[in-house]
Amino acid sequence: MKAAVILTFERDGVLRRDLKRHLIQHGLIVINARTKSTHLRLFQVRKPDLVIIFAHLRDVTDELHIITQIRRQDKKVPIIFIAKYSSEVLAIAALKAGVDDFFKTPYSYKELMLSIQRNLPGDLIQTPSKCKKVTYQSINGQPIVGDSKPMQEVKAHLLKVAQTNSTVLITGETGTGKELATKTIHCNSPRCKKPLVCINCAAIPDSLVESELFGYERGAFTGAIATKQGLFEAAADGTVFLDEIGDMTPFAQSKILRTIEMKETNRLGGKSGKLLDFRVIAATNQIPETLIAEKKFRKDLYYRLNVARVHMPPLRDRKEDIPRLIDHYIDQFNQRFGRSIIGLTEAAINAMLCYNWPGNVRELKNLVEVSFINLPAKKVDFIDLPEKLRSRIKTIKSIPESDRDRVISALHATKWNKSKAAQKLNWSRMTLYRKIAKYNITEKPKP
Repeated sequence: MKAAVILTFERDGVLRRDLKRHLIQHGLIVINARTKSTHLRLFQVRKPDLVIIFAHLRDVTDELHIITQIRRQDKKVPIIFIAKYSSEVLAIAALKAGVDDFFKTPYSYKELMLSIQRNLPGDLIQTPSKCKKVTYQSINGQPIVGDSKPMQEVKAHLLKVAQTNSTVLITGETGTGKELATKTIHCNSPRCKKPLVCINCAAIPDSLVESELFGYERGAFTGAIATKQGLFEAAADGTVFLDEIGDMTPFAQSKILRTIEMKETNRLGGKSGKLLDFRVIAATNQIPETLIAEKKFRKDLYYRLNVARVHMPPLRDRKEDIPRLIDHYIDQFNQRFGRSIIGLTEAAINAMLCYNWPGNVRELKNLVEVSFINLPAKKVDFIDLPEKLRSRIKTIKSIPESDRDRVISALHATKWNKSKAAQKLNWSRMTLYRKIAKYNITEKPKP
């Protein structure tokens, strides 16, 4: 069942959390914006099924501007307006701006839900009794942050996978949180009190594969002065995490194949194998199927690993999570550095939303940390961001405002590589093709 996405504009933290908790009980996905420009940007990126806008001051200019801007972009999306200071004049102004329903605070959640039900198809709303309560064990205080639809789906899938004993293959670009996903699976599994042993497959040379992974007996080779336990054996009854499995050499792949299948290891110099009980989770930032086609990855190993598949989405596909990720890392760095930074200015957040984040969440975290090093005041401003990032964002913002000009500019900048042009514009390829046809854009013949 598809879950409806609700975009809210609510500055009050307590009210925002209460509303979100209530809406989630009905199976709705809730995204909140705290500033006018952030709200409009998230509306463009996320395309929600319904919008709720709150106004706590007598001056509702910002809120009416948001409504007007949304209506210019989408004539059909339902908009609910909730104001603290209500009047007949305000109600009429809100309706003229394009709202579908109007409430005055204090309002009842029951009435609000009735309004949402009237404005959304019935199959998008669930009763609280039908909604599964999903809880996650945080890992050393590091939860998976994000309430966007892609992350809601990932977190729900991780919880389901955690309850099984299946082998898991996690894919995703560098910095998307594959190790955190692994820890989430382990911490929510029946093996949570047993070891989680992480193995960096790319860092073990072929000459040490057997001794590191399987261990050795005393005297097995020159220098083996004592028995050593292998990493697979250290994970007995727990979980083995094979990180960057795509970078493992064919030789090393052949060595772990039988161990994964039979759950049996044999120390170097040992006379017999040892049966073990462990779960295997593997991760790679490459596309396994491509590696197989290039004969860089064993097909038989792939079939043993690719039982439960989890894909971590890139940050550019869930930009609505950026404000919450920023808040999360600011809290972390405030504690680490003994600072009291409140957050980012509107200009800095808008800059973050413009950027495509090739390094994903890890890049965002590093950028927030660098901003702390620049010793900002109470808020991190655009000028506090690294100069390299500011230059890239200024380049993005220099793209002409005309829709046709934007398309042409992107095509020229990427030498008419339509995939790269679509990525630059944060569009799908089909959207780009429709724009090219709509504006009758043709590539000039090469001389």
